[in-house]
Amino acid sequence: MSLVSILIPAYNAERWIAETINSALNQTWNKKEIIIVDDGSKDATLQVAKRFESRLVKVIAQENSGASAARNKALESAQGDYIQWLDADDLLAPEKISLQMAQREAGSSDRVLYSSAWAPFYIRPEWAKFYPNSLWSDLQPVDWLVKKFDQGVWMNTASWLVSRRLTEIAGLWDERLSLDDDGEYFSRVVAASDHVKFTENSVVYYRQSNIGSLSRSVSEKACNSMYLSLCLCIGYLRRLEDSDRTRAACVSFLQGRLNYFYPEREDLLRQIYALARDLGGYLEPSRLNWKYLPVQALFGWKAAKQMSIIESNMKIRAHVQYEKLLTASSGK
Repeated sequence: MSLVSILIPAYNAERWIAETINSALNQTWNKKEIIIVDDGSKDATLQVAKRFESRLVKVIAQENSGASAARNKALESAQGDYIQWLDADDLLAPEKISLQMAQREAGSSDRVLYSSAWAPFYIRPEWAKFYPNSLWSDLQPVDWLVKKFDQGVWMNTASWLVSRRLTEIAGLWDERLSLDDDGEYFSRVVAASDHVKFTENSVVYYRQSNIGSLSRSVSEKACNSMYLSLCLCIGYLRRLEDSDRTRAACVSFLQGRLNYFYPEREDLLRQIYALARDLGGYLEPSRLNWKYLPVQALFGWKAAKQMSIIESNMKIRAHVQYEKLLTASSGK
């Protein structure tokens, strides 16, 4: 039986990490190890994690260095034949790993990459709703990346089960990245794989209630990270196949991320438009939902963008409060 390393980077996750660790411990795949790296949390994350230390669970503390550095630290200690990444607020269904490991065929390549279904939730995972997309199927690496780029779809970090061989080929997480570090990393892993195999009944729950300030917008550092991730991901696809369809998918990818940069980062926007032209495409001007047009007309694009962020976060907060009320009324 192969050893599976479940790797959990954690930062200020004291509210959720116990539930996350329990979801790892409750995996029906018996041969496992769990490695938690606390990335200099300012709350009680480290103390909560240490309560779980055992022969199965190892807890490491480091100075705050970012999620990618924490993941690399966890990987440094991992002994597993397969790697299961798990963010500190997400959950694995009990048979998640077992079902994916059962997909392996005798003599099959150790560069097959395994993915699973995932669903967003706020308070209680049993209320999660699944929204399948075109990546929820067996795909060749080029086709997987084309669908991701062209349709703006993605897979949750914990959906993946990655062999040690494939992990070594793909390399470490890029510590230059803060935003879309997972998107870049798994695009690289997919590009290095022989095939992506989807396991429908294997399930992950993605917690959405961890939001910050209502007025949060993308910082300069985050914009720089997103731009670098875009360029790297486009490079991975084009090295696999440089054709009309892959270049068109890359242009769609750029179009879908344009609002991250507009209107604050004119320097990066110029580079993005130039990249689209080099790909033989054209980017439409950034647009927001029609309901923000009056705000845009009166106060400008930046104010309208900020209002869209505020409204989005308020909807999440409202949904979280609604589920809290339902939980309280049910007595659970």
